[in-house]
Amino acid sequence: MARKSRRRTLTPSDHAPRDVEYIEVVDEGNRPLAVMGIDDVHAQTLMHRSVVVLVYNAQGKVYLQRRSASKSRFPGRWDLSATGHVTAGEAVEDAAARELAEELGITGKRLRRVGEASPSPATGYEFVTVFSAGVVQETPVPNPDEVDGGYFVDRTELSCLIDQFRELLTPTLLHFWENNLLFSHPLESGGQTLGPTA
Repeated sequence: MARKSRRRTLTPSDHAPRDVEYIEVVDEGNRPLAVMGIDDVHAQTLMHRSVVVLVYNAQGKVYLQRRSASKSRFPGRWDLSATGHVTAGEAVEDAAARELAEELGITGKRLRRVGEASPSPATGYEFVTVFSAGVVQETPVPNPDEVDGGYFVDRTELSCLIDQFRELLTPTLLHFWENNLLFSHPLESGGQTLGPTA
């Protein structure tokens, strides 16, 4: 007796590694063009989307995280409070809430969209949507798979870090500092577009 063969249509995901994070490649107008693995996007310096969530304490200090030593990009460097890519099909608001929870264990915060940074070498060719979590009462609890620690700094402390240890900071953190986006951005206003450095 002959067996019936069961044919199944293969999809790209059938051949893709299961641990690959897929993101949308976008054009100059931030319109989706394709979905690719994140490593390929970075290797080809293609434009894509990311989010930054800035976290402050009651003294107005901003939280800096130290990226995990296991990260492929900028391992062990100091970075903005919570950062990450927007996955394929994900809303930026959802990505911001996810990254804040995954990296710092902070959930249930109302996030305010405060601006955008344009793609440039300093942002890793990312359209960065910037959110503020405002003042947090709880102490961030860094996820050891993502973050090796962190602390709150004021303008003077960050200036000293940049003067003395610039090589230990991510390009995006430096970009935000150089464009005065950490302590003077519109926390209470409707937001603004933040351009790249000239």
